Amino acid sequence: MTMISRLGRAGLTGLAVAMGIGFAAPAPAGTYELTVDRVRIDTGEFRKRGIGYNGASPGPVLRFTEGEDVTINVTNNLSEPTSVHWHGLILPFQQDGVPGVSFPGIAPGETFTYRFPVVQAGTYWFHSHSGFQEPDGAYGAIVIEPAAREPFRYDRDYVVQLTDAHPHSGSRIMRNLKMMPDYYNRQQRTLLDLLGDASDLGLGAALADRADWGSMRMMPTDIEDVQGYTALINGKGPGQNWTGLFEPGERVRLRFINSSAMSYFDIRIPGLKMTVVQADGQNVQPVTVDELRIAVAETYDVIVRPTEARAYSILAESMGRTAMARGTLAPREGMAGDIPPLREPPRLTMADMGMAHGDHGGMDHGAMAGGGHVMPDGSVMAGASHDGHGTGASHVMPDGTVMQGAAHDAAGHGGGSHTMPDGTVMPGMDHSVHGGAGSDPFYAAGSGLNPEPAEEGGRFLSYADLKAQKPLYPHREPTREIELRLTGNMERYIWSIDGVKHSDAEPIRLTYGERVRITFVNETMMTHPMHLHGMWSILDNGNKGWNPAKHVVSVSPGTTVSMEVEVDAPGRWVFHCHLAYHMEAGMMREVIVEGGPEGASYDAAGAGAQGHGAAPGMKHGAGG
Repeated sequence: MTMISRLGRAGLTGLAVAMGIGFAAPAPAGTYELTVDRVRIDTGEFRKRGIGYNGASPGPVLRFTEGEDVTINVTNNLSEPTSVHWHGLILPFQQDGVPGVSFPGIAPGETFTYRFPVVQAGTYWFHSHSGFQEPDGAYGAIVIEPAAREPFRYDRDYVVQLTDAHPHSGSRIMRNLKMMPDYYNRQQRTLLDLLGDASDLGLGAALADRADWGSMRMMPTDIEDVQGYTALINGKGPGQNWTGLFEPGERVRLRFINSSAMSYFDIRIPGLKMTVVQADGQNVQPVTVDELRIAVAETYDVIVRPTEARAYSILAESMGRTAMARGTLAPREGMAGDIPPLREPPRLTMADMGMAHGDHGGMDHGAMAGGGHVMPDGSVMAGASHDGHGTGASHVMPDGTVMQGAAHDAAGHGGGSHTMPDGTVMPGMDHSVHGGAGSDPFYAAGSGLNPEPAEEGGRFLSYADLKAQKPLYPHREPTREIELRLTGNMERYIWSIDGVKHSDAEPIRLTYGERVRITFVNETMMTHPMHLHGMWSILDNGNKGWNPAKHVVSVSPGTTVSMEVEVDAPGRWVFHCHLAYHMEAGMMREVIVEGGPEGASYDAAGAGAQGHGAAPGMKHGAGG
């Protein structure tokens, strides 16, 4: 695809939408019908009432073609309002489907018509952005065929859509989490665990470790907020065995989509290598791996080539090792591959808390204001404050002395050391993405979450492996940087950005045409998949001009991760953690993009919006 004029692809689109005109060459047009319905969900392990599309959960696979102008009529058959968000699609903000931001929502009994041009290709998905309808089953897949020939070959093509179906409704889960944050933790540590630790570490070290975790009101098993679910592939539980057929020697494309409310999955197909060709709908330079971790709301397209006429198991094991989705690739229906047991659950370490490196950041693990931490002796150590300039914060120790805090510089490579009251020096927390030797650089050094392949000597995909095949934008320096601290209060189950919930926060304001560097500092013990609507998130993974464009950026505990945004989409958007209950609890911001090309700009003061603009030099969307 070639560079287009200064007005840009989205600017032309916005003008056309605003003026009611088309381009010189008419685009193909398609009309699609969706109904939002109460449905019955059968996982093979439990049945429940839920919400779906066209009478089923997941909904239908919507298949578009790049360059198509689509019309989608969504009829709400529920007794409550609904919405549909087109996750990862670049479109006018009025079509983005976020109630209260881009449109009012769809009232019961009403039909809302979405109209937008398809300006990209690749694998995406759609879901409700109303209440807890998405975790209750309101999701489906989007496949967009490219206008040009794809740079890889395949003979068969399957969507593999993952989710974590829970017997409880989303609203009930949220109530329970607010009442007791560890309500769903089925891996609570016991006396037997303490005795095992004492045997391995010695009684003193084991008791000290328990005291450290207890002082933070945390457990090393706090990896998944919600357990007790059944992991599904295309709506089928492990015993229902979704199956994709192949002939030996064929290349099979698998479009993995993680539509879970809360669960990351580690995906592998024993006996087959996976060649990753797309990430979040964007073509990447092929990389062959044995296993990959897919964050909530991400998509990965892989190609496999089974050569034997036998069944191969598709295994998606939750990051916390509490559940496993299972499907099969086989020459014929009814075949099944081996299903290994769940691997040993990982455990968080002090590195994931920032504690091993001396950084006691802004995670309020108790009910204390300001990110304070209760030390093992019961005294309070004040939490760190992080200003926008990367300067170091300090901690007041129980005896009144001051321990100098870690600095987070603009590039995310903060560090430094802490001087303890006795004069000893404790190394500072390096919140950058550079891990230790042999570890994934996007996890804290010493993290208990560092991915390890199931097979000895196997290769696990890292963000660092992703290189754009054809960058969407010319590489340029950012015009400014915004630091966003990912914060929370686990005991009260409040999640926030910079210590402020969405309901209490001012919007993030961007200006059309700038390139903004956004740096996440994760001061919590949870992994957060951060999703910006309407614009691409160019992940800084060290590949410079080949950094990949994504729509979700996962930020592990105790790390700093940066992305850059070409601000090319006037209007009102949202930016949030895609863990459903974290977003509901406050880890979300509105983003307002002001300005834009004439006829396609947004004026926040006048709340005027005329479509969708594009920054100078932008290329077309995904898929090439």
